Amino acid sequence: MKASARSSVLLATIALVTGITTGAAFHAHGGSQWLLEMCAVSSSETTEESPFLAENGAAMTKMMEDMAVKPTGDVDADFVALMVPHHQGAIAMAKAVLRYGHNAQIKRLAQEIIVTQQQEIVVMRLAVGRPLSPSILSPTQVSTRPAPGTR
Repeated sequence: MKASARSSVLLATIALVTGITTGAAFHAHGGSQWLLEMCAVSSSETTEESPFLAENGAAMTKMMEDMAVKPTGDVDADFVALMVPHHQGAIAMAKAVLRYGHNAQIKRLAQEIIVTQQQEIVVMRLAVGRPLSPSILSPTQVSTRPAPGTR
């Protein structure tokens, strides 16, 4: 096996083991409840940041729950199964900062995160022969759904 191939397999294995270990620890310590408590804001603490914290907390919870993947024995497929929800979580968090953030530089970074993470999801799914999700918008498409709380 070539050195570059060995290196790629090693990196994928490390990422998979890290993801599985993190997921196991996450569930052992109360899973999404811990995240909800970490991001929770009581009604007496409601601030301008509350909608962002709620949306970000929901994104993190969904990401961690979706990363609870049972290993299949296929390192590549398992890596993709772990990384896709991780990337989707990054996209959801970036969308939240676009909605609620104020710093133009951070908002530009969030836009770049959305584009690059979507591209990487497509590449990973294609690499393991998985179909693309119809919910993945290309960077030039705009969602017609209103943002939460804008109706």
